[in-house]
Amino acid sequence: MLDTSLSIPYLIQEPKIKEENNPLILLLHGYGSNEEDLFSFASELSDEYYIVSARAPYPVPPYGYAWYAIHFDAEANKFSDDSQAIESRDLIVRFIDELIQKYPIDNQKVNLVGFSQGAILSYAIALSYPNKVNKVVALSGYFNENIIVPNYKDSNLNNLQLFASHGTVDQVIPIDWARRTPTILKSLNIDHQYKEYPVGHGVHPLNFKDFKDFLEQE
Repeated sequence: MLDTSLSIPYLIQEPKIKEENNPLILLLHGYGSNEEDLFSFASELSDEYYIVSARAPYPVPPYGYAWYAIHFDAEANKFSDDSQAIESRDLIVRFIDELIQKYPIDNQKVNLVGFSQGAILSYAIALSYPNKVNKVVALSGYFNENIIVPNYKDSNLNNLQLFASHGTVDQVIPIDWARRTPTILKSLNIDHQYKEYPVGHGVHPLNFKDFKDFLEQE
């Protein structure tokens, strides 16, 4: 059932194995989707996690939501509303703090799993606030430096671990955009994996297995 008591509406699956503090997986959906989409992963993930799937703030008819608007110009080029993306970035960080206050979550083990817009924001959150995040799984997204805090390269990014993946026939976000990511992460000395799968703008079954293994590795 959708919980609306915090700053972002969300679905939650509590851990079956409860410790004094449990790790968190926060699921961030893509443009035009909703909190139910990635929550379908929840039953297949580790029993030790709080699994929370957040609903983005901007409605996209008929049944979806977005973290920020995507606009088209006269030549049908599309571009992101970066100011809305920054607002959503900081909204999610506040939401993480609220979750930690409400549930016995280990604040050193906050993990993000984002798809498309959710992946783009996951990069921005992790690099803007590296002390808030442990691991990031960025599915079918890309690196948008315009929505990361200025001077982020001066921060200590050593604790971050990232898993990035993309479909080789993605028709929504060109794979060339995603292929820049490993070079960027390497330049920042961030521990990362980058993988490609024979799929469009979606999650291949092998991709799911690989990012699940990544999350469960110590």
